[in-house]
Amino acid sequence: MRHQSRTGTHVGGRVAGQLAVLAGCAAFLGLAGIPDLLFAQESGVQAPTAYRDLPYIGSRNLVWIIAQLHLLLAGFVLGVPIFAWLCEVVGWKSGDKRYDKLAKEFTKLLTSSYATTALFGGILLFLLIGFYPKLMAYLTDIFFPSFLVYCALFLVETATLYLYWYGWDAMAEGNGKKFHIFLGFLLNVFAFFIMIVPNSWATFQASPVVIAEGTDFERAWAATWNPTWWPVNIHRLIANVVLGGYICGAYAGIRYLSAKGQEERYHYDWMGYVGNFIGVFGLLPLPFAGYWLMREIYQYNQQMGITLMGGFLSWLFILQAMLIGVLFLGSNYYFWMGITHRIPGSEGQYRKPIMAMLIILLLCLAVWMTPHSLVASLEEAQKMGGTHHPLLGVFGVMSAKMTVSNLMVLVTFMSFIMYWRAGKEDTAGWAKVAKSVMGAVLVLAGLAVIVLGVWGYFVPAIIRINYFSTSQVGIVIFVMLTITPLTALLLKSAKTTTEMVWGRMPPRAGYSLVLNAVMVILLMTLMGYARSSSRVHWHVYGVMRDSSQYAFSPALGYAAALMALNTFLFCLLVAFIFWVATMGDKAKAAAGAKTQAEPGGIPVMAGGSQALDAATSEATEPKRPA
Repeated sequence: MRHQSRTGTHVGGRVAGQLAVLAGCAAFLGLAGIPDLLFAQESGVQAPTAYRDLPYIGSRNLVWIIAQLHLLLAGFVLGVPIFAWLCEVVGWKSGDKRYDKLAKEFTKLLTSSYATTALFGGILLFLLIGFYPKLMAYLTDIFFPSFLVYCALFLVETATLYLYWYGWDAMAEGNGKKFHIFLGFLLNVFAFFIMIVPNSWATFQASPVVIAEGTDFERAWAATWNPTWWPVNIHRLIANVVLGGYICGAYAGIRYLSAKGQEERYHYDWMGYVGNFIGVFGLLPLPFAGYWLMREIYQYNQQMGITLMGGFLSWLFILQAMLIGVLFLGSNYYFWMGITHRIPGSEGQYRKPIMAMLIILLLCLAVWMTPHSLVASLEEAQKMGGTHHPLLGVFGVMSAKMTVSNLMVLVTFMSFIMYWRAGKEDTAGWAKVAKSVMGAVLVLAGLAVIVLGVWGYFVPAIIRINYFSTSQVGIVIFVMLTITPLTALLLKSAKTTTEMVWGRMPPRAGYSLVLNAVMVILLMTLMGYARSSSRVHWHVYGVMRDSSQYAFSPALGYAAALMALNTFLFCLLVAFIFWVATMGDKAKAAAGAKTQAEPGGIPVMAGGSQALDAATSEATEPKRPA
């Protein structure tokens, strides 16, 4: 009863806090509108207000920060339910309680972030209505039916989440567990639609479809089904999984670094592995989704595509290459540490393949980061013979970048396959043939990607974009779809030669998980700015011009500083949310330790002590999970 009372107080306090903040925003916006009201009373004319501003900070900067924090939080709370539900299904099917515990821990992070996400969404709405009333009135006129759908989705999503989280223990067995898994499925269905409805509002601003006739529903549907809606939906769905996976990995990494006992180290080492695996799993197809999005942008409006890829925003893609390259390196590094530290005796066996993969990744990253033209002085340009470097300039075009990005995906995929197979010996009679087929597929695929990349220099751009680049993507997908099931079939009958030991990873493994999460957050803030700035001085591209004092794209240095600030604020916010979420665990651990110390708790051995027993327990070698 005491616990329920505390829970109720906690929920009540949280709701009260949200209402207080929303009320504060309403009061703030009311104050912001007072001068207009007074002016209207004095002049006797109700002049429409197009924009409002905020001294010192600026309305655009404030909206930028709040919108970015809301989108990052939303990406996390929409990505986590996918793999939390999958972990629960795996645990239910296999009977392995570790997966159920892991799914519950993922969901705990989700519930902690959900209210904050909604809170920032509410603040963002108030700010947009207050600062951009003319734009919001226009969007409301077009999308009003979808607003109602969004509200209904949000209500059912919230109710489903509460049932899913608070009913976890009550529905742990039998038909109750089946119903709980069904709730998790519904949670993901509602979350998907909650994501794609606001995506239509954002993509409409970049690629609008406007019809003047028809009912409200017909106008809203035409605006929703705009050319970039589905590319953004798919891209954001995958990106949310990547963001959620890496943030959960970072959470596990921090908990691993601060773990007190061996059991805790084992659990968070395993959780970090799962988080990194989910992040890599989403990262592999993400470049393909990004390529599809850029292709649709080019087809919708070539000028917008040139602004993004060939204009002043093109340098953002050099930064993007660096961030993605670091992300690939960090993810692979974590896999390689897992092989060398979790699988005893494998250090020498995998050293050469790991070194070869590292060299390929670094070479690919160097090509990917090479700009098309250099920022050079007149003297430097004269010495080079132009702004293009005579040797390195050849790597600055899309044909080279598509080739190396596909090669990096292939290397990362093989790194994962190598980790999957480590410590196991094939026993199937057809294993030798299967391994030969997989090796041939991989070598031929790598050669085909390189040949198409070189060939791309000698054909028109339209042929390279429509045929060669898409063929490279298809080849890499074919490799994944071929080697993954073959490996799974081989491992079904494989013999384990070396037990995998958890909880022995060095501290730098935890740091690499945190680094990966920071890279993903920076990457999402970067590309969010790129997509928004591609509209230049338009609120709605080609339809509604931005006539405010902010009708320009911020300089790259200014934007980079704001992106770094947003990343820092988001990390602080997530750290605070997770700290609050783990307070209950620490209290339970402290209570458990106190119970053990009290008379009647777990007795110590004769002649021993609990402190010595704990030290002995920590020194004991952890075992492979069943």
